[in-house]
Amino acid sequence: MTALAMSPTARPQRAVLRLHRPALTVWGAFQLLVVGALLWVHLFRAPAAREDHFASYFVLTDVNNIMNFLGEVLSYVSVAVAAWAGAALTGRELESGTARLAWTQSVTPARWLTAKLTAAAVPLTAGTTLLALLFAWIWTTDQDVLVTNWSWDRVLVPAGPMSVALVLFALAVGTLAGVALGRALPALAVAAGITYAARYFFGRKWDNIWPDRHFWPVQLTATAVLLALTALAVVAAFALLGRRTDIKGAAV
Repeated sequence: MTALAMSPTARPQRAVLRLHRPALTVWGAFQLLVVGALLWVHLFRAPAAREDHFASYFVLTDVNNIMNFLGEVLSYVSVAVAAWAGAALTGRELESGTARLAWTQSVTPARWLTAKLTAAAVPLTAGTTLLALLFAWIWTTDQDVLVTNWSWDRVLVPAGPMSVALVLFALAVGTLAGVALGRALPALAVAAGITYAARYFFGRKWDNIWPDRHFWPVQLTATAVLLALTALAVVAAFALLGRRTDIKGAAV
């Protein structure tokens, strides 16, 4: 099936989308669930908290608990992206040999990797941007009933462009790990670990580190650094893939 998907007459991006349709379905379902939960908070839970400050407390419907939970989930989605990119997007195909089969059908290694990155980056960027805008709007609009501070990682990470940069960084790191290791499980572990470390570092409580900093300076600085690291990881992945295929081609 993979060989047919990568036939010379087909566009590589379209083939990648067909191959990873289950992952796209999961990503779409995840977005719908989060959007529904955020709108439920804004339309029902926040107004209820305003109307009755002395209402009986229930952990599963408390507006702060829901927003904190959604913020944590959104701030760590990059780790899942890194694991998927390392294992399924690149590592598994290199390990099984299906990538090399595609390269024999007029799809160069560079074009193969470009198709992989493009097909994944577009829905990830669009979806993460939507979730970031919605989360930031609801957190700002309903701030009168929320006790969280902008510098808390469960707000800082998902409420701005840093969330998009972190997901793209995860995609690049996962791709690089898959190309470098050529095996699904090791690439998954390495990519997830590196992305978790990056999320921890960039999502730390900035009010304890730089008390005079504000939301946008922190967001833009972190975003710029993450995008620079993303570019380096992508360049490294292409360079390593080209070097390995050139060496193997010369050996043959």
